[in-house]
Amino acid sequence: MDLRAWLADRREPVFLYGTTPPRAGSRPEQVAEAADKLAARVRGLPLDGLVVYDIQDESGRTSQPRPFPFIGTVDPRRYSSLLRERTGLAPIVYKALGAMDEPSWQAWLVESAQADLRLVSIVGRPTSGVRYPLALSRAVRLAAEHPARFTVGGVAIAERHNDERSEAARLLAKAVEGCRYFISQTVYHAAPTQRLLRDYLRDCRGAGVEPRRVVLTFAPCGREKTLGFLRWLGVNIAPETERAILGAPSPLAKSIDICRDNLRQILEQPYASHIRFGINVESVSINRDEIDASIELFHALTEVVRGR
Repeated sequence: MDLRAWLADRREPVFLYGTTPPRAGSRPEQVAEAADKLAARVRGLPLDGLVVYDIQDESGRTSQPRPFPFIGTVDPRRYSSLLRERTGLAPIVYKALGAMDEPSWQAWLVESAQADLRLVSIVGRPTSGVRYPLALSRAVRLAAEHPARFTVGGVAIAERHNDERSEAARLLAKAVEGCRYFISQTVYHAAPTQRLLRDYLRDCRGAGVEPRRVVLTFAPCGREKTLGFLRWLGVNIAPETERAILGAPSPLAKSIDICRDNLRQILEQPYASHIRFGINVESVSINRDEIDASIELFHALTEVVRGR
């Protein structure tokens, strides 16, 4: 199966697993060991592909102190190639533009095409109101029109969809620029995603275009520090949700139940018959129990989708 065609054209849901590369400075054998562990973890899952993140320092996005220190990673493309070798699954490579200018972006695209990494999800900058040498819209268009025929994706953040700033309109504009799919920020509250998807379908109908695929991301969480990190990243976690998770006999099991219920609520709406969906499960934690719980979460969410 060609994940590129599946993301862009097929009606069936796609199932992905997201991961972050090892930290910068890791020795080659450590990077290989991490790839082996992930391959063993996802072996047997009905996955269509992997998502490999490119993290950036987002301290400029908020005045709140970062719960964990920022540490860069090895090149996501290097790790993606290793994971493809170990798993046989197609990787979606995230790329944070940072301070790149157009020549460096063009060079990055050429290098990625040479490595046969043509599924790219482009991430803008965490700080708004700053003029950068390469606009996100220009970067998307350059990748979408590149001779290597990249399949370009973008990020969907339901929490920033409001009366003053329409994330639905941003998705529509990104699709015009060349995005064929969107991957959401981690979902821990159904209502913002419901509003975004409802308005996105409305805007697409108004423009006379088909909605792009939206891949919904979920992550297990069983610790106060992990919840704090998710909230720092901009994820909407209601106080009652945090109390329910941390007050449960098994916080991880409770978080999986909450994610399952959120997915059900999102998919029960009328727009769900008109938008192609996908599921992406990730772990934002380095704790073994939370990483292991991502596999249980994947199975729980798959059952919800298959049961529609």
